[in-house]
Amino acid sequence: MARPIYPLTTERLLLRPFKDGDYEAVYALESRPDVMRYLYWEPRTPDEARAALDRRVKMTSLDDEVAALRLAVIRRDSGDLIGDFSLRLRSRPDRQGEIGFMFHPDHQGRGYAAEAGRAVLELGFESFGLHRIQGSCDARNAASARLMERLGMRLEARLRETEFVKGVWCDELIYAILAAEWRARASAS
Repeated sequence: MARPIYPLTTERLLLRPFKDGDYEAVYALESRPDVMRYLYWEPRTPDEARAALDRRVKMTSLDDEVAALRLAVIRRDSGDLIGDFSLRLRSRPDRQGEIGFMFHPDHQGRGYAAEAGRAVLELGFESFGLHRIQGSCDARNAASARLMERLGMRLEARLRETEFVKGVWCDELIYAILAAEWRARASAS
């Protein structure tokens, strides 16, 4: 698989691997209860945020041992780190990938997540040759579901009470898009 050339550039954003200097922004994002509400872990302490960043710094391509990308989403106009978008390899033989994302609430509602998501899907399909990319979210997380729909992903499943997270049984929504569907959408726009 190809190793991407960073940063990925969109109209308003840069997407690049995380670096040690991103600690303050990562902690500012992951220490917030509203950001962590639908994720598996509680808001992170400073030490937990440092450990999470140390793991992310190593996630730079799908062709390494980690087989995952974690990209810092940076606003080009301000240089602010506003989010995190990931792409991981689910199955090398079947060319399957999975996206994940989180964005700082101060930067939500402006289309940044969709802009970053389009860049990550393009990377997955065009650079890494994936056939299918999926994403999932807690069914209560309407914003994440809407983002995947805006990216052209279709709802494939609602798994009823499939996970016990933070003391509650949760439904999980699974979305996906195929490379052919992505290319058809890209050529139509």
